[in-house]
Amino acid sequence: MNKAHEHHDFQTRLIHAGSEPGAEFNGVSPILDMSTTFAQPTPGASVIFDYARCGNPTRLNLERCIASMENGKYAFANSSGMAAHVTLVNLLQRGDHILCIDDVYGGTQRYLRRILNPNTGIEVDFSDFSNLGHFKKMLRQNTKIVWLETPTNPTLKVFDIKAIANAMKGSNAILVVDNTFATAVNCHPLDLGADVVVHSMTKYCGGHSDIIGGCTVMNNKELWERLHFVMKTMGTGMTSFDSWMMHRSLKTLDVRVNRAQSNAMAVAKALEKHKNVVKAVYPGLASHPQHAIAKKQTLNGYGAMVSFYLKGGLPQSSKFLSSLKVFTLAESLGGVESLAECPVVMTHGSVPADHRAKLGIADNFIRLSVGIESEKDLVADINQALNKI
Repeated sequence: MNKAHEHHDFQTRLIHAGSEPGAEFNGVSPILDMSTTFAQPTPGASVIFDYARCGNPTRLNLERCIASMENGKYAFANSSGMAAHVTLVNLLQRGDHILCIDDVYGGTQRYLRRILNPNTGIEVDFSDFSNLGHFKKMLRQNTKIVWLETPTNPTLKVFDIKAIANAMKGSNAILVVDNTFATAVNCHPLDLGADVVVHSMTKYCGGHSDIIGGCTVMNNKELWERLHFVMKTMGTGMTSFDSWMMHRSLKTLDVRVNRAQSNAMAVAKALEKHKNVVKAVYPGLASHPQHAIAKKQTLNGYGAMVSFYLKGGLPQSSKFLSSLKVFTLAESLGGVESLAECPVVMTHGSVPADHRAKLGIADNFIRLSVGIESEKDLVADINQALNKI
């Protein structure tokens, strides 16, 4: 069904893939189907759907949009970003190995380190992928998944997806790229050699801080069939209502992300100039260590996540965050509203202290999710809070 939209631009596909007028009443908005079970013409002969845990019409509409969004053939909508991750990892067996980027989302590393490895015997290594020679040495015969975020959460390191995919040739592993921060507005990892793309759809895809969701996207049919079996067995699919809400939100993804990343650039430049900031971290700044990679890899912009180091320690971080008036002190990211947090005691508090120190997640490290408010108001809010520390 998505072939009808292949010649359309990204923005058009977000609006129309999975949203064709309904066959029965021609409604422009896809129908919300809350059915948990579906009538069968003869015993055991379901046409498309039989039980909603395995799939339903509303989720299929969303999955068609997700696949089109990422230039993929197949997609699954999951109940959360972590549900997407757990579904993927359940392809593995005892004795398999995961090579994961060291600066990975706190919830992902917590699952891999404290649940998956001790409970299953699946081996996990965390490593920086910047040096491709070292990266190749970290690959093993039993490496089945290479897990990459770019930009990373929260230090915003950027990696060359195509170069890493090329370095993996001849290995037994699939390359999984978490595209949550970059979003499909700015990057299509499948086009660069990734085997699977994942998102925490709670973030930019949902965009309004009111839906929890995740997704996996791929082109390989055999991989899709294996994942479908895992997903329907474990029940990690998204509900009908959340699917309907998420599909509605995706229609404005391009507009929201472009506005937010324009604001983020202004905020990053303001941070770079302020006397109470040691260092601003944003892939769009020429000062970013991987700016050249980000510039080469991006389609439209550099995302809307900005990090920086304050002068001082945790007391100054607390003072800064408490002084914000437009930014909200809260975890998560990707919503229309701007958020601020201190990862060392919030989103990445579960990361071991020595590992945090190695990554540079210090007491004076602040992560911002820049929203779509007035650029002037956001910059003014950052400056007034910085002036109080």
